[in-house]
Amino acid sequence: MRQIFRVVALGAVLAMAVTASAITPSGPARTATRTLVSGDERVAPAPRPCHTAYKLVPTCGILWGVAPGARTEEHGFDALADFERKTGRHQAIYHAYHHGIRQLFPTPQEMAIARQPGKKRVLLLNWKPESASWATIARGDRRTDAFLDQLAAHIHRNFREPFFFAIHHEAEDQVRERAGSGYTARDYAAMFRHVVTRLRAHGADNLVTVLVHMAYVPHTTKSWFSDMYPGDDVVDWIGFDTYSYSDPGYGHGDFAELLNRRSAMKPRWPGFYNWVRAHHPRKPLMVAEWGVWFSKRNPGHMAAFYREVGQQIGHFPAIKAMVHFETPANQKGQDSSVDSTPAALREYRRLGRLPVFQVSLG
Repeated sequence: MRQIFRVVALGAVLAMAVTASAITPSGPARTATRTLVSGDERVAPAPRPCHTAYKLVPTCGILWGVAPGARTEEHGFDALADFERKTGRHQAIYHAYHHGIRQLFPTPQEMAIARQPGKKRVLLLNWKPESASWATIARGDRRTDAFLDQLAAHIHRNFREPFFFAIHHEAEDQVRERAGSGYTARDYAAMFRHVVTRLRAHGADNLVTVLVHMAYVPHTTKSWFSDMYPGDDVVDWIGFDTYSYSDPGYGHGDFAELLNRRSAMKPRWPGFYNWVRAHHPRKPLMVAEWGVWFSKRNPGHMAAFYREVGQQIGHFPAIKAMVHFETPANQKGQDSSVDSTPAALREYRRLGRLPVFQVSLG
C-alpha cells in the first residue's frame, strides 16, 4: 500500500514561501525542489544563513541599518538604543556623518557601537572634506593630505574592522560645470580617487568605499553625470539617498517608484536603480538613506509603503543594504519617524523581521 505523506508545520511552509523572495548575489533565492522526509512527515529544509563576505557584500539577503536621531543632537548610542527598542530588532549598520578636517573617526563612541558585546555592527561613516575645492584636494592640498595621513594612521591603529566609507555624499547639486570652478563632475571623481588612494596607501586598507548619489532626476540626467564616477578600483558600492512623500505629487508612490523615480520632463531616464544596473552591473547597491516623509493629510501612506517594501524588494536583487534615515520633524517640516502612527510602527517592525533582512556580520 502506498504510504501517504502528510504535510505539517504550516509555519515552516510559510517560511519557505517568504524565503523564496530573499535576495542572493545572483538574484532571488530559490527554495529547494526536494523535501526531506522524516517518518511520515515532509520537513522543509532550513534556509541557509546569510552573512557578510568580501567587501561586506552579503552572501544572501540585505543588510538592515539606520542613521538614528539624524539632524538632531541626540544621535549616537542613546538614539540607536531608542530606535532598536521601538523597532524590536538589532541594526546591522550604524550610519554617522562627519565633515571638515578636525575630528578623526571612527570616534570612540562609534567604535564602541560597532563592538558592542552581542550586538556587532558595521559602521557607515559619511565624510565631507570642506577644506578646499574638489580640484584642489585632487591635486594634493597640503592641509587635506595631512589630515588624511593622520586619519589613515588612526584607522590602522585603532579600528581594523571593515567599514563603509562614503565621501561627500549627494554631491550632484554642488557640481559647477565650468572650467576653473574646482567643482566639475570630473573634479569630484578626481577628489574621490585621491582620498581613497591616499588613505589606502597609508594603511587604511579596511575601507569599503561607497559612492552615494542623491538620485535627483534633474541632476542624474545631466550630460556630466557619468563623469562623476571615480572608477571601479576605488568604488566598492554605489549608494543613493531617496525618500517617499506621503502627499500626492513629487515622490509619492510605492517602493518601486522610490528606487526608479522618473520625470515626465525626462522621459528617457530609466530610474536610478535601472541606470546603475545598466552602467555598473557588478556593483552592489546601497539605499544609503531612505524613509517616508509623514503627512497628517495622508497618515496611512507610511504604513502602506512599508508593506510595499516587503512585497516588492524581491524585484531588485542588486540592493544589498538599506539604511533608514530617522529624523523627527525638522525645519522643513519633514518627519521620517517610523512610529509616526501605530500602524506605521507595526508595519516597519514586520518589515524588519522578514528573512531577507536577516544577515549576520561574518
